Amino acid sequence: MLPQVSVSRRCGAMLANVRNYRMLISDELSEELSSLAHDLRQVRICHLNSTAFGGGVAELLSRYVPMLQALGIQADWRLIHSQPEFFTVTKAFHNALQGGHYALGQVEQQLYLDVNQRSAEALGTDYDVYIVHDPQPAALRHFTGPRGAKWIWRCHIDSSSPDEQVSGFLRPYLEEYDGVVFTMPEFLLPGLRVQHAAFIAPAIDPLATKNMDLSQDLCRRAISDSGVDPSKPLLVQVSRFDPWKDPLGVIQAYRLVKKEIPDVQLALIGAMAGDDPQGWELLDRVEEEAAGDAGMFVFTNLAGVGSMEVNVFQRGCDVVIQKSLREGFGLVVSEAFWKEKPVVAGKAGGIPMQYPEGFEANLVETVEACAERVIDLLRQPGHRGAFGRAGREHVRRHFLLPRLVRDELRLIKHLLG
Repeated sequence: MLPQVSVSRRCGAMLANVRNYRMLISDELSEELSSLAHDLRQVRICHLNSTAFGGGVAELLSRYVPMLQALGIQADWRLIHSQPEFFTVTKAFHNALQGGHYALGQVEQQLYLDVNQRSAEALGTDYDVYIVHDPQPAALRHFTGPRGAKWIWRCHIDSSSPDEQVSGFLRPYLEEYDGVVFTMPEFLLPGLRVQHAAFIAPAIDPLATKNMDLSQDLCRRAISDSGVDPSKPLLVQVSRFDPWKDPLGVIQAYRLVKKEIPDVQLALIGAMAGDDPQGWELLDRVEEEAAGDAGMFVFTNLAGVGSMEVNVFQRGCDVVIQKSLREGFGLVVSEAFWKEKPVVAGKAGGIPMQYPEGFEANLVETVEACAERVIDLLRQPGHRGAFGRAGREHVRRHFLLPRLVRDELRLIKHLLG
């Protein structure tokens, strides 16, 4: 069997929290969730991906699977494991699906298929539905053979303009699935022929440690303990160290802001994902840029920065930046809005759908525009507050975990007939 992520220990707290969601969601959504959970109570669901930490998929599953279990649905989370060379190849797949170029050779193809075949052979037959996340384990369905189960491939990235060589290689394996899920219709892989395509946006868990309410006094004290001056303006970007998140562009924008507001500070906070070897190289470059600048701070999970610290910095900062060049969804945007923080973000992927009406001017495409919007927000505290409040209400209505669970349970019920 493939390694299983231990999530059952969270279910007791999650079961109690299921009731707490009713204060945040509509009665209609709550009732539909209960009905779907009742209808699917005998269905066994397995989620599969390639890492238990460091990325948006792992973060989602760590809250999503316990909620399914708390609703009375049988759900597990399993991982595929392999050598670093495999994850170097699949990171290149990830970049290529988002529009980068990758010269995919026979050696890389064979490595990818070998790992998927071994993982398929180790996968048990105990489930009625398998949900496979992103390109790393995408060929699992091909190698498992007929089992009578339903298979769903969930793509969390923008694959609207992929590298043709990589998409052409993956497409036959994806077309064997009973259904595929993309964040939005624009992300559908060109030329993909599938029985059923669904479009479901991700969501945040408002009750998770990363999003729960914290006092401003606690946030100020924790930020001060980290070496940041809470009395000075603070900009924060929370993301993996990934070229598509453009941390070097964020640094350039910060330096432009600093010319106008000299005491501004920047904190770059990121988790190092287990399936992203490219992140280590970019982290080195970011730390080189930060060296010698007393107003720049770089924090990672390697130094013990976790969900609570992210929460502290998002709540304690003045402006959140998410300057993505390409993006699947960008969970950190909804996280920041949930905390009533203004966000200046790249006009990319699923980010615009998270913006409240009337504040779209804060979606940017250049370093200069990013700096300009940040300066305007820092100089207008009243506008910052209105922006943050509108963002929280938009997220409450559209991007909280119960809505995501409802949408995916609807899909499972549909595929099972």
